[in-house]
Amino acid sequence: MLVLDLVTVLRRDVPGLGTRKLHLLLAEPLAQSGIKLGRDKLYKILQTHGFIIRQGRQIPQTTDSNHRLHKNPNLLIDRVISALRQVWVSDITYLFIGLGFGYLSLITDAYSKLIVGYRLHPFLTAEGSLKALDMALDTHLERGEELIHHSDRGSQYCSFDYVRKLKGANILISMTQQGDPYENAIAERVNGILKTDFRLNRVFVNFEEAEKAVEKSIYNYNHLRPHMSCDYLTPAVAHQSEHPLKKHWKPKVYKRSKSVQDQGQFG
Repeated sequence: MLVLDLVTVLRRDVPGLGTRKLHLLLAEPLAQSGIKLGRDKLYKILQTHGFIIRQGRQIPQTTDSNHRLHKNPNLLIDRVISALRQVWVSDITYLFIGLGFGYLSLITDAYSKLIVGYRLHPFLTAEGSLKALDMALDTHLERGEELIHHSDRGSQYCSFDYVRKLKGANILISMTQQGDPYENAIAERVNGILKTDFRLNRVFVNFEEAEKAVEKSIYNYNHLRPHMSCDYLTPAVAHQSEHPLKKHWKPKVYKRSKSVQDQGQFG
């Protein structure tokens, strides 16, 4: 019962927290009570009492790259992200609001996984993305020597105002090329975490309710949820760390295709 009570408390702020991360966060409070509990045993307890997380429905795509605006090359090909404030990844995802949608623009530091800018907007236009970028620029003035903004080729990120703002801040522009989701995998992963772990995939009654849920979820994501890719630190702590972050898997580097290599298109 102590385990279930602790899980209930943790999931109050991070509703979709999985077994692996629950086991990590429960280790200290259980040890203080003299309880040793392995991950397999924890899973069995959660399964017995109906605490296992089930995956929700799929979310439609928000990218419209069928436009004539200029599309930049992918600057992240063959590049290893090894430091804070080196790459910002951006994406837009749906929220269900009543019978319609809201559109959540996110900007995330690719190394620490900290969400540095966001905005929920009622329309799928560049305005929401611009507001998220303004937040990132206003609140994260300290940057590396070379900051890259990476996104898909959606019209929002190719728009004149968005490109002008990036160039005015001396930020390099990078975009996906082949429609491969892995080219923007970090941003896609953050979307998925917010939807599943923080239940932003539910249907909201109105826009105001959705806004409040987004603000609370992003705060809890940044400050409460540990990441395997950040040595099990929360993004907020990882973003302040002065030591290299240990990843608990080998990061995949996106490789250019053979045809691109032969053409020397990016080289």
